[in-house]
Amino acid sequence: MILDYETLKLVWWVLVGALLIGFAVTDGMDMGVGNLLPFLGRTDAERRVIINTVGPHWDGNQVWLITAGGAIFAAWPAVYAAAFSGFYMAMLLVLFALFFRPVGFDYRSKIGDARWRRAWDWGLFAGGAVPSLIFGVAFGNLLQGVPFHLDSLLRAHYEGSLLTALLPLLNPFALLSGIISVAMLTMHGAIWLQLRTEEPIAGRARNAVAAMGAVALAGFALAGLWVAVGIDGYRIVSQPALDALPNPLAKQVIVAPGAWLDVYARMPVAMLAPAGGFGGVALAMLLSRIGRPGFAFVASALGMTGIIGTAGLSMFPFIMPSSTHPGSSLTVWDAPSSHLTLTVMFWAVVIFLPLVLAYTVWCYARMWGKVTVDAVAAHGSNAY
Repeated sequence: MILDYETLKLVWWVLVGALLIGFAVTDGMDMGVGNLLPFLGRTDAERRVIINTVGPHWDGNQVWLITAGGAIFAAWPAVYAAAFSGFYMAMLLVLFALFFRPVGFDYRSKIGDARWRRAWDWGLFAGGAVPSLIFGVAFGNLLQGVPFHLDSLLRAHYEGSLLTALLPLLNPFALLSGIISVAMLTMHGAIWLQLRTEEPIAGRARNAVAAMGAVALAGFALAGLWVAVGIDGYRIVSQPALDALPNPLAKQVIVAPGAWLDVYARMPVAMLAPAGGFGGVALAMLLSRIGRPGFAFVASALGMTGIIGTAGLSMFPFIMPSSTHPGSSLTVWDAPSSHLTLTVMFWAVVIFLPLVLAYTVWCYARMWGKVTVDAVAAHGSNAY
């Protein structure tokens, strides 16, 4: 079976979105646990328990981020080039923060000095909190448009220098988006701790779920109102045939109030995304409170899927809108690779993704169970 070019463009928009959601659900859990590490662990033994709930899985989960980046590079090379140019300093900040994770997980408990361990506890916190915030900030800036334009050779150009490129990204709406990201990932990590630990850590995690869930719900509601009345969206008014060769400069785009809400008028079924965001987070809070963390974890994943899906659907078909030259905006239809490239990648996903998912499930099943202080102490420095 060979899919036509237009269908493949849409399929890869869905697949890249699925990879981003997979990253949020899996590695976001690890980051959420890191965000809570210095606060929920009152003793060194408790902090080791918290670390060991994600220690066997964090590096495998981080592969979702690498895969998502690789998929964007292969499926949307123009987006990859433009995004990594404009967000270069932000990406470096994320990368430097992620450096703390492998070293912190592997070496934190190898030395018994309290100062050494406290330093790596905060290093693991930074390795979770900084990426959580920056990824949300990036989504907030995409919704507002990014200040770039394409030249005749389709090269992306930005105003200013790399050293001054970071501060404009930290605007009020983007920071709100970052807070939503931190809150939902921290809630997700707290549910994982409630599921994998015993009292008193599990009780503290349950309280963290309630607090972070409330922040995520309030922030998501405020962001939705802000998008509806305070941020102009983008709308395509003319473009070539959808199966034509990609050319981002061949379309006309206007900026209009409320344009990001167009999809909900055209396709009311899209309302399932924000409903899933609100409902999933609220249900996760309820299930956590009544002591059903396993179901709460699933509900939390649903909530994150809804929140991320709301951003993606609201922008569709835009991937990276331009605030300075709207006609240079990159969309699902004009930013992808060739038909052959998308076809080969599609069949690679069909073949290998089920194997990866099966192996991941097997790993979690083999390493399942409560992590306790006694179990960690029994393994000494061999445990994380």
